[in-house]
Amino acid sequence: MLRNKELRFYFASLFAVLVTGTVISYSIDPRAGLVALIALLLTVVISGLFSYWRYRQIGKLSNYLKRITGGDYSLDIRDNAEGELSILKNEIFKVTVTLREQAEQLKKDKRFLADSISDISHQLKTPITSMRVMTELLGDENLPREKRAEFTQNIRSQLERLQWLVTSLLKLSRMDAGTIEFRKETVDVRSMLTKAVEPLLIPMEIKNQALEISGDERTRFTGDLNWSAEAVTNVIKNCVEHTPQGGKISIQFGETPIHTWIAIQDNGEGIHPDDLPHIFDRFYRGRKSHKDSIGIGLAMSKSILLNQGGAIEANSEPGRGALFTIKIYKSIV
Repeated sequence: MLRNKELRFYFASLFAVLVTGTVISYSIDPRAGLVALIALLLTVVISGLFSYWRYRQIGKLSNYLKRITGGDYSLDIRDNAEGELSILKNEIFKVTVTLREQAEQLKKDKRFLADSISDISHQLKTPITSMRVMTELLGDENLPREKRAEFTQNIRSQLERLQWLVTSLLKLSRMDAGTIEFRKETVDVRSMLTKAVEPLLIPMEIKNQALEISGDERTRFTGDLNWSAEAVTNVIKNCVEHTPQGGKISIQFGETPIHTWIAIQDNGEGIHPDDLPHIFDRFYRGRKSHKDSIGIGLAMSKSILLNQGGAIEANSEPGRGALFTIKIYKSIV
C-alpha cells in the first residue's frame, strides 16, 4: 500500500503534523505535549486503518474490472450502503450490465450473420447447380429443339430468381443499416393497393382467383408510396401462392384515430400453427411453402413497415385461409 505515491505523501504530511504539534505543545506544557502526542498518534492510526480499508476496496474493484475485461459478467458488486464508494460500485455494476447485454447481442448478431450466410449460400447453390446441369445439356448437339427451348426457359427463370434474391437481400441490408430514406408523403390507400396488386394480376388470372378490394376511399396515411406498395405486394403474393384455383383474395382498408389499417385475407389452405410465429423470419419456409419460395418476401414486408412506424401480424387456421393485418400508426405531435 505504501508503494502508492499519494499515500506516502499523505502519511508524510501526518508525520510532519504529529512532530510539529507535539513539539509546540510540549514547549508550552509537557503534559499538554503528551496529550497532543497521544491524540495525534490515534489520528494517524485511525487514518491509516481507514486508508488501508479504502485501498483494499479499490483493489477489489480493480480485480473486478479485470475479470469483467476477461469476459466474466456474472459478478455483482452492488452495494446498498451510503457513501461515494457504494455509489461508484453501483455505477460500475450498471456499466457491467450494459457490457453484458452488448456482448450477448453481439453473439446473437454473429449467429444471425452465420445463419444468414448459410441460408443465402443454400438459396444460391440450388439454382446455380440447376443452371450448370442444363448448360452442360445444352452443349449436346443432338439435344432435341423442344428440350433446348425448355432448358433455355428454365435457365432464364433461375436467373430471374437469382436477380430477385440478390435485389431483395440488398434492400434488406440497406434497411438494416438505416441507409434508406423513407419518404414522408400523403399516401392514398386505394391508389397504393392498385399499384401493389398490378404485378400479380396475371398470376391471379392464371389461377382464376377473384380479387375484392373495399374500404373508405378517403383513407390516407403518411409514408412512402413505393416501399409501402412493395410491402403489400409481397403479402398478396403469399396469398396468391397459397390460394387454390378459383379461390378468393379480399382486401379491406380503413382508419382509426390511431392508425390506418389494411386487412388482406385469402380462403386458401391456411398456415400451420407451428409455422405461424415464424412466417416473418428471414429464410423461413413453412410446411406448405411454394417450391420456389425463398422465405424472404414477408420478412421484407415486415422490415419495410417497421421502418415506417407500422406493424404486421398474421392469423390463420389450417384449411380456413390466412388473414394479414397491416397497421401504420399516425404520428403524435
